[in-house]
Amino acid sequence: MSPGHTDSTQQLFKIACIPGDGIGVDITNAAIQVLQKLSETVGHFAFKFENLDWSSEAYKERGYYMPEDGLEYLKKFDAIYFGAVGWPDVPDHISLWGLILPIRNALNQYVNVRPTRVLRGINSPLKNCGTRDLDWVIIRENSEGEYAGHGGTTHAHSSNTVATEVSIFTRVGIERIFRFAFETAKSRPRKKLTMVTKSNAQRHGMVLWDKIFTEITKEYPDVETDKMLVDAMTVRMVLQPQSLDTIVATNLHADILSDLAAALSGSIGIAPSSNLDPTRENPSMFEPIHGSAPDIAGKGIANPIGAFWSAAEMVRWLGLEEAGEGLITCIENVTEAGMKTKDLGGSSNTKDVTDAVCKEIENVLGGK
Repeated sequence: MSPGHTDSTQQLFKIACIPGDGIGVDITNAAIQVLQKLSETVGHFAFKFENLDWSSEAYKERGYYMPEDGLEYLKKFDAIYFGAVGWPDVPDHISLWGLILPIRNALNQYVNVRPTRVLRGINSPLKNCGTRDLDWVIIRENSEGEYAGHGGTTHAHSSNTVATEVSIFTRVGIERIFRFAFETAKSRPRKKLTMVTKSNAQRHGMVLWDKIFTEITKEYPDVETDKMLVDAMTVRMVLQPQSLDTIVATNLHADILSDLAAALSGSIGIAPSSNLDPTRENPSMFEPIHGSAPDIAGKGIANPIGAFWSAAEMVRWLGLEEAGEGLITCIENVTEAGMKTKDLGGSSNTKDVTDAVCKEIENVLGGK
């Protein structure tokens, strides 16, 4: 989709904002403030935000998260910014299957990218782990596996209940995620790709996963590869973080490993993610990976760094590479200066960090 133009020099990008629940609202508001400051400061682009109340509160009132035409409506935007979804009185599978997964599936967002590194000024819980030891990109297959939605429950109200969860793996789905992962690894300095599997136990889908990886590896002789069983991978991430660079894994495995990666980088509150349609026929969606955190919702203490980093990834995806990199620099300048929320060992609140990043944008990017 081509972005609109406000005049001959300024690009206008239409962004659908889905704050969702809990701290999703807090961090989305903070991200919008930072993005507006970025566009005002840099000057050659602008954002038009539209807020969509597809929250759990709305679900309880009307019986659905998004309207029937919601998925089609999203297609008119250049990108989607998502906060978080989930609330204690709505079962998690309802919020997941009622909102996030339909968006990912209908808009062909088959790639989930989760960069992970130790930002300047943030300490990893791993002893002696520095910024050069942990700098990963996790490529998560985002449409198949256990999240494909196949399976069912029979005899649900008896003592003989049977539930099945069928993992789906297709050659098309596997090939396209591997090629994206190889291209990502190829673009990074180390040119190294680690594939995560569990083919010793999952002897059908994961064996196909392994087989296709071996085939595609031959197309990328300049990329160094290795593979790890998912259980052994957790050990390697903790004990040998410097041995990893680009990582590709299935939907479920990468979902779990990326949370571990976020914790190892300092806090799940700083971790971003991108749900991408590489064909660019549909808008992609950007969200921090933390949840809605009902226990701290509305208190103004949520860490907005993951939200800002996700916003920076969105800016880069929209073709504004320099502005996106500039925003990352400003974020790290703030964390390095000691402006951190409680989860990072600091005493700042959401507003403090947001205002500091906005001020840094003016200082660093104001003359550009």
